[in-house]
Amino acid sequence: MRIAVLADIHANVRALQAVIDDLERARPDMVVNLGDCVSGPLWPEETARLLIERDWITVRGNHDRVVAAGNIPPENRTDSFTLDRLSGSSLAWLSALPVTARPVPGVFACHATPGHDDTYLAETVDGPDPHLSGESEILARLGDETAPLVLFGHSHTPRLLHLASSGQTLLNPGSVGLPGYSDATPIPHRMQAGSPHARYCLAESDGDGWRFEMRAIAYDWAEAAEQARRNGRPDWARPLETGFYGPLTDQGVEP
Repeated sequence: MRIAVLADIHANVRALQAVIDDLERARPDMVVNLGDCVSGPLWPEETARLLIERDWITVRGNHDRVVAAGNIPPENRTDSFTLDRLSGSSLAWLSALPVTARPVPGVFACHATPGHDDTYLAETVDGPDPHLSGESEILARLGDETAPLVLFGHSHTPRLLHLASSGQTLLNPGSVGLPGYSDATPIPHRMQAGSPHARYCLAESDGDGWRFEMRAIAYDWAEAAEQARRNGRPDWARPLETGFYGPLTDQGVEP
């Protein structure tokens, strides 16, 4: 069994197409998409159409939830931009996404944590640069979920964790389409992958355990950055080009 795991595309259809091209060579048995699919000042509708065509197992992310619900306040520029550009059929697809999935026995998929789509599973935010949480904190956020392999996203940070006390493996493949961002909740902070590559992971089981191959794919990230600038979002352009968000004091915190 070979599963391709991807997350946090954020309307970057150019990065998504590069991943699809790589998947055609890798030939996984299935693809699992962990959400936050189309929210971003890039190509929301084009991204939605491509995902609908692929019909992958996809769970709902926090931005997917906000866009699907509508009535977005104008100060939320990212999700407002997205909602204004989605077709009715794409919005219906987004609205129907499940919160979690179990693609195969022993594997659980969610966007962030089993119980919340906007809480970091593996990171602690106590300053501008979040850090890896302790095992007890991660176990608490998992709650009652005991699947041997847990797939999650949301932080845009590639991670492969093994929890000795529960025997569980946790995989975050990183972000396909947005390698750096800032957030104001619970306090202002930034996430930075440190390179602009489109990221995903191949997970392969031979019956005795899982092997993981983290993939970082080059694509035309300069074009993606220029699209963000055309749409009035230089705060997106810098991480798209470099993988680094930059100083919070200079760039502010944007949803």
